[in-house]
Amino acid sequence: QVQLVESGGGLVQAGGSLRLSCAASGRSLSSYGMGWFRQDPGQEREFVATINWSGRSTDYADSVKGRFTVSRDNAKNTVYLQMNSLKPEDTAVYYCASSRNDGTNYSPDEYHYWGQGTQVTVSS
Repeated sequence: QVQLVESGGGLVQAGGSLRLSCAASGRSLSSYGMGWFRQDPGQEREFVATINWSGRSTDYADSVKGRFTVSRDNAKNTVYLQMNSLKPEDTAVYYCASSRNDGTNYSPDEYHYWGQGTQVTVSS
């Protein structure tokens, strides 16, 4: 079965950095777009970043643009989210997802497979 596993979350102080990883098994990611989303208790799932199949096209939510960088290593079947200058409002469970196509996608409905999430907590 397809499985996506996020790692790299944790507790950091405001201004710090984390790198999240999303490793896939059961499916090659090389032909598919990927996304990162986040969700805090009581909130809707929020788009964070997306990357197309090759990694040449990326996009970000306005709230993270300039601070977060999404990348991928298809040879390792892994997608990354580098998070810099973290703010308390970045606190959430972060999920990676594999899309239904090869492009960049912004809606959760456009993704087939999801990881279980990794908690990111940013203290002030």
